[in-house]
Amino acid sequence: MNTKLDYPQTLDYLYNQLPMYQRVGAAAMKKDLTNILALCAALGNPHKKLKAIHIAGTNGKGSTAHILSAVLQSAGLKTGLYTSPHYRDFRERIKIDGQLISETAVIQFVAEHKTLFEKIQPSFFEITVAMAFLHFANEEVDIAVIETGLGGRLDSTNILSPILSIITNISYDHQQFLGDTLPQIAREKAGIIKPKTPVVISERQEEVAQVFEEAAALHTAPLYFAEQHFIVQEKDIALGGNTYQVFDKTGKLLYDKLETDLYGNYQSKNLCGVLQAVKLLNEEKQIIDESALRQGLKQVKLLANFIGRWQVITQNPLTICDSGHNVAGLRAMVKQLGHLSYAHLHIIIGMVSDKDHDKVIRLLPKAATYHIAKPNIPRGMDAEALLKKFKKADLEAYAYSSVPAALRAAQSIATSDDLVFVGGSIFVVAEVL
Repeated sequence: MNTKLDYPQTLDYLYNQLPMYQRVGAAAMKKDLTNILALCAALGNPHKKLKAIHIAGTNGKGSTAHILSAVLQSAGLKTGLYTSPHYRDFRERIKIDGQLISETAVIQFVAEHKTLFEKIQPSFFEITVAMAFLHFANEEVDIAVIETGLGGRLDSTNILSPILSIITNISYDHQQFLGDTLPQIAREKAGIIKPKTPVVISERQEEVAQVFEEAAALHTAPLYFAEQHFIVQEKDIALGGNTYQVFDKTGKLLYDKLETDLYGNYQSKNLCGVLQAVKLLNEEKQIIDESALRQGLKQVKLLANFIGRWQVITQNPLTICDSGHNVAGLRAMVKQLGHLSYAHLHIIIGMVSDKDHDKVIRLLPKAATYHIAKPNIPRGMDAEALLKKFKKADLEAYAYSSVPAALRAAQSIATSDDLVFVGGSIFVVAEVL
């Protein structure tokens, strides 16, 4: 590759010449860790130089990763953060102390290693994981917070030997890869559990608890169900953020009025896992004191550069976006919408073609107007085809040529007392941020 390629040309190479799951689906999936191991070996095994926290789960892993990153930053630690997918800019995937990797670093990495890519034939995701590991190692981060992409056992990030593993929540998503039952999905997520490495389960779910107990026992890994150690109670929930009271299992108050700038009652489960993680990180040496915990929680969006989750786009009409996109995420979305006051609800929605559309549609509020558009990716479902499914479910719905067009239409007819909500797919949200 000519090193004079600019940033857009470099992205074009990454997006269009490499299989990318977010864009094309199953064709981009790799069945083992061979490629990522070969890629990282050629780069000097940067993952072996990292002190990492590894996070898996169906829902909540992105929030947990960003919360932990903000808290660790507040404690004065140089913190790497790897998440996926991105919304607006590829560089959102790789951050240090909330700062996106530079365009120059992305260009340089791709330019220097194109011959290696042609030899190994890695996927888009494998390249981005290797890029993140090398960037964090080169920049000598104190700690790296690494979110899995899909599953756990066969995820490219799973070549790490972390100091701590966290599994947030198990629900139905990507069944074609992870299995059709919650225990099957949990077994894939449990694949990140490593020998003698503590593992935190943020939310104890009866149906899958035994899967984690067996995996932890197999690896002699200390297992912590966070909800058995911390009781997190909502004190106040508002769009600007939530406030919690936190007790230990005996009922003793541990944290009074613990504030976060994140909205959503599901954040209490993520917070529970974070508190357990902080306690474990502090066991040998206190690296995160209460002031750092409070400061980090209050400034997650700012410190960790967290976007796309219950984010207010405009005030008049009030327009909010959220990237919850599977059944559990959409249930949480509908519940949260129920906490807000509005005259009428307008929902801009689009989906990818390989989701269970009918199941999702059954969860949606009946008393809303739906503005449907195809996400601008190959996997996006045609708006007219999706419209038919909405009409069949007897929902008021209209189709548009694009997500921005759907948003403009909804905002133009919404009154100042209405609520406009954008969601259904990460890729729909990406087009309005």
